[in-house]
Order: sequence, then C-alpha cells, then structure tokens
Amino acid sequence: MPAAPPQTSPPLLSPRMLGIGAAVVTVVVWTAFILIARASAARSLTPFDLAFARVCGASLVLVPWGAWLATKHRGAVSSFFGLSPLSLRVTATAGIFGGVAYALIAYSGFFFAPAGHAAVLMPGSLPLWTTLLAALVLRDRITPTRAIGLAMIVAGDLVVGGRSLLHAFEGGEVWKGDLMFMGAAFCWACYSVVARRHGLDAVRATIAITVFALMTYVPVYTLLVASGAVVSHIGSAPWGEVAFQMAFQGVGSVVISGITFTKMIQHFGPVRTTMITALVPGLSAFGAVLWLGEPMHWSLIAGLALVTAGILFGVRKAAAVRVAPAPVCPTPCPAGMGRPNV
Repeated sequence: MPAAPPQTSPPLLSPRMLGIGAAVVTVVVWTAFILIARASAARSLTPFDLAFARVCGASLVLVPWGAWLATKHRGAVSSFFGLSPLSLRVTATAGIFGGVAYALIAYSGFFFAPAGHAAVLMPGSLPLWTTLLAALVLRDRITPTRAIGLAMIVAGDLVVGGRSLLHAFEGGEVWKGDLMFMGAAFCWACYSVVARRHGLDAVRATIAITVFALMTYVPVYTLLVASGAVVSHIGSAPWGEVAFQMAFQGVGSVVISGITFTKMIQHFGPVRTTMITALVPGLSAFGAVLWLGEPMHWSLIAGLALVTAGILFGVRKAAAVRVAPAPVCPTPCPAGMGRPNV
C-alpha cells in the first residue's frame, strides 16, 4: 500500500494578509517619520546627530547582512571591503544621494518648517523631480495625463511654499525648511533614477547606501565634532533619546519600511502601491495637527488636496491605459516616482 503523502501545514498568513500587513506598516512608518522628525527638532539632537543615529542604527542590521551576502556570493561585484554588494561607482553615486544628502537635508528642514509642510512638499516634489530626471536621463516619455497630474502637484507645492515665501519678507524662516524638503525630495529622486538605471535590487541598494554612509559620513561627522566645526549633542542628550532615534530612524525607517515597501510592490503592483502611499501626506498633515498642535491653514488644505489628487490622477490614468501587467520594478518607480527612504 503506497505511503500517504506528507501533510504540509498551511502558512500562518496568506499572501493577501502579508501584503495588507506590509501596506499598513509602510504607511504607518512613513507617516511617523514626518511627525517624529519634526518633534525631534524641539528636543536635544541636531540634524547632524539625527543623521548619525540613522546611519548607525541601520548599520547594525544592514552591514552584517551585506557581509553575509558577500560571503554567500563570493566572486560577485562588491566594494568597501566586501560590505557593499554593489560596485564602488554605483555605491558612491547612490550613497551620496540616497544615504547622506537626503538624510541631512530632510532632517535640517524639520528645524525650520512644520510637519504639515513636509507632508505636502516631500511627497509632492518627489514625483515631479523623478519624472523630470527620468525624462532627462532615462528618456522616459511624459504623457499628457502625467503632465496634468504633475501640474496639480506643482500647484499644490506653490500654494504651500508660496505662503511661507511671503512671510520671509517679515523675517520668517519657514521657507528655508520648505526648500530643504524639496531638496531632499530631489536627492531621493536622483537615487531612484540611479537605482532604475542600474536595475538595482531594493535590499542590495539599501545595504549599499547604508555602507557608504557608514564609511564616509560617520568618520567625517566624528572629525568635525572633535574639531569643534560641528555642534553635536550626542554626548549630552539622554541615552534613551539616542537609542530611540537609532531604532526608529535607522531600523524602522530604513530597514523595516524598505522591506515592507518591497513586499507591497510584489503584492499590489506599482500603481496600486502608489495609490496606497498617497495616504501619507494627508495622514501626516492631520497627525501634525492632532499630536504636534500645528495649525491647519487653508493653504495647507488646498496644497494637500492638489498634491494628493495629482498623485492619484497620474497613477489611475497609467493603470487605465495599460493592457498588460507591468513587471515588478526592483525599486519603487510607479508613475515616475521613487520611494522616500524615510
């Protein structure tokens, strides 16, 4: 009598549940990044300190991961003593924009402008910069429907940023933060285009930019602090605050959200993923009102509505004209957008 086939236990979570869970985690972490970064500006650490905590926290997980990949794939292209799974040129290019410049500029922006402005200007500027860079570098075509969506996003950015520029004549400094938020989005757009151009895997790219930041930013930051050229509060800040920033900014924002976003892309596809993450601007803006006590001006509401509508308009039109499902992009690039490694 033939033996009965071995019984296999069903998976604890279905692919659908994993996809939904990944979506929830990603949206929560991205929203929390904006709120926590703004709240951190009122505490002990400087923008340079926050970037240092981010790099060190992410390195605790990703550097051993990179070393393991190098050991597993001997002979493969690597750099930085085998810790980065990418070549030196690609690691440096991606690391400058996605690992160092983005973090420094974004964290600096929160010391001038409120979280509500970041909620509109960072997600809003990202598709604009990415589409323009992709058209210039990758020769992507800007369709009329995408152009309309981008125009709505630009209008939203102008509504929010224009108000702070008017107050600049009265001595206000919010406009500085607004420009930094747009600059941070530009840096991440550059990283996204580099990742698309070289077809980078999301995990390896994240490891590479973290290794680059660890090998370059951390030594330079340490030397500048030791020489007194840069002010640091790492030594005087409560260790609980430093540990929290390393855990959230490094492990949470870089490692966990990077993995869950990749899982979202695999389950929902790039278009539906972008539509889900379009929730982040609104959640962040209203979260800033509820938890940070920020005012909700009419200009912020109008800018938020325009930016969100522009994102949704672009991806819905892209989905409508597509006749076959697109392959999963190795990096988040739906509708000309890239993911902010928050």
